[in-house]
Amino acid sequence: MTAYETSLTVLKELFQRDCQFVLSTCKDQMPSSRCVDTYYTNGSFWIVTYAKSQKVREIMANPNVALCSNLFRFSGKAYNCGHPLKTENSAIRSELIKAFEPWYFKHNDEGDEAMCYVKVEVEHGFFFKDGTGYDVDFLTQEAKQFPFEMDIMVLN
Repeated sequence: MTAYETSLTVLKELFQRDCQFVLSTCKDQMPSSRCVDTYYTNGSFWIVTYAKSQKVREIMANPNVALCSNLFRFSGKAYNCGHPLKTENSAIRSELIKAFEPWYFKHNDEGDEAMCYVKVEVEHGFFFKDGTGYDVDFLTQEAKQFPFEMDIMVLN
């Protein structure tokens, strides 16, 4: 298995569930950040949100975004994929409902036409697991794999 293939397996293990990240967008040449719940599948992180929110308006103006949590970081392009009940969103909707089951319907109104899914297509990422770091270029499908021990204290 190549380093890239291994990195994809680890990526799924770490992030194919409800994960909190800081999503950074850009507004008027300045970073704009907020916490979001994400779910990773097939090369993209997904966010359930509202089309009229500041983050979606900023993504529509500039799709370049970054995601960060602890020492994990990703960058890529984000897109408003529209309402969850659109036919093309049916498969991801099933995954998101399952991943976000404790709160999906409690905090989202699919009867609201402004509800939407945002897809972050990852271009670059850094993450680690079990003493191994992964620096991944998703565009060229190349990854560097190296020993990595987090020695920074993260306080909650």
